[in-house]
Amino acid sequence: MESNQNTYTISIYTENNIGLLNRISAIFQRRHINIESLNTSISEIEDVSRFTIVVKLEEDRIKKIVGQIEKQVEVIKAYYHTDEETIYQESCMFKLKSDLLFEEREIQNIIKESNARIVTVNKEFFVLEKSGKRNEIEQLYRDFSVYGIMQFVRSGRIAVTKEEMKISQMLTAFN
Repeated sequence: MESNQNTYTISIYTENNIGLLNRISAIFQRRHINIESLNTSISEIEDVSRFTIVVKLEEDRIKKIVGQIEKQVEVIKAYYHTDEETIYQESCMFKLKSDLLFEEREIQNIIKESNARIVTVNKEFFVLEKSGKRNEIEQLYRDFSVYGIMQFVRSGRIAVTKEEMKISQMLTAFN
């Protein structure tokens, strides 16, 4: 059975209300849809929050999901876009033992080749930050795993669309 699933980035502009995240995630849960990535932040519009959710679905299902999301009272507007329609990144941080930085020449090469950035160094550990595509971060994780990772964290996707989104004009028209 061949799947027509694509990766979609859903952008949801909302009022910032308690409980909305639970209601939005329940929309996915009821339909047995796995959320690949979720990020919330302020948006370019004052007093408006933005959810960025990544899912793998068929296009007809993503349209239905976005429609259900827009029925939530606090949701101002929801959009979905393909990877080709967006510019996106993820960020991560690695905590590794400091002696690796000084005793393992390959660690320095990995850092340099991956364009990771050293955030802090002390006697016990050092912390690296890397922003990029998920596959770049996963490769860096595999490279460092050989040496032992003390801690690792990765953000959800953050994304902007290549085309202009008319959300600002739409909100101005409401006021």
